[in-house]
Amino acid sequence: MNLDHIDKEGKKVATVDVSEYVFNRSYNESLVHQVLVSYQSNARGGNRAQKDRSMVKCSTRKPWKQKGTGRARAGTAASPLWRGGGQHFPSSPEENFTKKINKKMYKAGLRSILSQLAREERIAIVEEINVDEPKTKSFLNLVTNRLSSTTLIVCNSIDNNLKLASRNVPNLFIITPSELDPFTLIRCKKMLISTEALSEIESTFS
Repeated sequence: MNLDHIDKEGKKVATVDVSEYVFNRSYNESLVHQVLVSYQSNARGGNRAQKDRSMVKCSTRKPWKQKGTGRARAGTAASPLWRGGGQHFPSSPEENFTKKINKKMYKAGLRSILSQLAREERIAIVEEINVDEPKTKSFLNLVTNRLSSTTLIVCNSIDNNLKLASRNVPNLFIITPSELDPFTLIRCKKMLISTEALSEIESTFS
């Protein structure tokens, strides 16, 4: 399996032989869906809260007598059947949304996505991207010809200058190989991998 190696002008200058095991797998849609759902579920936090009938602040007086009114029996205004009453099964901040997925399945799902990106020629290899000063203009001089609508750049290391110089560029994500995740891979239109990061990706997913 070969990937294009491009220069600063975005032109192909050579090809790089990459691991067939990582970049030439069949696309498993059901596995990718399962990996993506589990990733998003595990990133979800319990940030909502509702009240049950014991938490609702209201009078504890019986609304009306038990018999003789012709209306349904009622014991408290905090009943979930009443407007302003508590919830039957309230949400709480302790609610757990995690979905377990095996490490082998997670890595297999990422290999499947990487392989599909390679088949669609949306992955290119570049030299390590470094800037001498935290200036967006300096960063754009290095990558402008290699960017698309949504670009993911994978570098072996991200120093403070690179982080500050790239954070104002829209639709651009810079991560290290250890931070690869299915959601970021799927949303990117183009992926640039540095030569040093490529070897780390191959060793991690092989």
